[in-house]
Amino acid sequence: MGRFYRLFLVLFLLFGAELVTADLTELENKIIAIAERDKESAIALLARTVNINSGTMNHLGVKAVGEVFAEEFQHLGLTTTWHDMSEVNRAGHLFAETAGESGSRCLLLIGHLDTVFELDSPFQKFDRQGDHATGPGVNDMKGGDVVILYALKALKEVGVLDDLNLIVALIGDEEKSGSPKSISRYHLIEASKRCDIALGFEIATSLNAATVARRGSSGWRLDVTGKRAHSAGIFNDEVGSGAIFEAARILNQFHEQLTGEEYLTFNPGVILGGTDVDYDPSQNKGGTFGKTNVVSQSVVVHGGLRTISPAQEASARARMKAIAENNHLPKTSAQITFQDGYPSMPPTEGNMAVLANLSGVSVDLDQGEVVAFDPGKRGAADVSFVAGYVDVIDGVGAEGNGAHTLDESIDLATLPLLIQRAAILIHRLSTVEHY
Repeated sequence: MGRFYRLFLVLFLLFGAELVTADLTELENKIIAIAERDKESAIALLARTVNINSGTMNHLGVKAVGEVFAEEFQHLGLTTTWHDMSEVNRAGHLFAETAGESGSRCLLLIGHLDTVFELDSPFQKFDRQGDHATGPGVNDMKGGDVVILYALKALKEVGVLDDLNLIVALIGDEEKSGSPKSISRYHLIEASKRCDIALGFEIATSLNAATVARRGSSGWRLDVTGKRAHSAGIFNDEVGSGAIFEAARILNQFHEQLTGEEYLTFNPGVILGGTDVDYDPSQNKGGTFGKTNVVSQSVVVHGGLRTISPAQEASARARMKAIAENNHLPKTSAQITFQDGYPSMPPTEGNMAVLANLSGVSVDLDQGEVVAFDPGKRGAADVSFVAGYVDVIDGVGAEGNGAHTLDESIDLATLPLLIQRAAILIHRLSTVEHY
């Protein structure tokens, strides 16, 4: 068990001990009944949106799904805005908000409209067998979007939605975000600056775990050069060792010196080497030319880096740079560059306090405690962009399996429970004096 994960459990016990769970109120019991009643309606909306292809690069499809949700939010009295993202070659984002009592606590509810399944995918349709359904984005994350919407529907019906201060952000390019992030995530970050708490409705890892920390994800590129010459002269003073041997030295030292640090991973996902290299990172492909009797002149390595905090990222980058740009093999040189991606979401006391409230709701619903999920088992997500501004947890969306695969599924039997839990949590976090 990792050091950070142990910290999560300690913090949970501390904050959980301070939280007093309450019997369900009359209002909360009404929410429970509404969510049970509306199960089939929620499933129908899920099927409708899943059957609209919204692969990230299908801009028309992403916007079409946004229009479906926009109409639903408008019926609830929320003000909706579509933020066009054509500047970064993406469809855009749907924001919806309701401004309740002035000065009341603001909650940011985060989902996304796009999926990993583009128009050419064989996986296109919602298919239901009882309480088991499959389909592109059925849990990641149109199921989570439906949880948000139907939680707000329940709050509207019991008469409290108009008093709450909420912003819903349904992002249109979560699966393949536009660059630069300063543009594609601008509206999300600005919304977080107006709020106090954020809830991410990505797929639930389980009913009894939620995410209080995520590792950040960034990129790195290693460019290595050697002296092109006849291979008969390799290793002599005039020719040296060649680019491929130098790349191998660098990668081996990365492995030896950085492997084993908790929550730090680095992966060289692409390598091309030879006499000439042509690599297009935007398309994730390239080509190379080389001969066995010619000393290699060029190598490109493109990789990813995952870290739990800005400090760990900075440390890893510094060590990788020192390895790559010093102590070269003869007649070689190398340069490493880094590309910013998704920031990390470190564990905080505020995040643990929000988790304790979620756990309290779950206990009151007779579903047991909810604990912190190990961040080493989750990837990056949009909640990471807001973590520096608000207390945040993620993974309170749909329950299912096989996200990003042709077997992606959702457990429809849990949908009413997740809607109940979300609605009650939103109401409690919005109204209690302390959380």
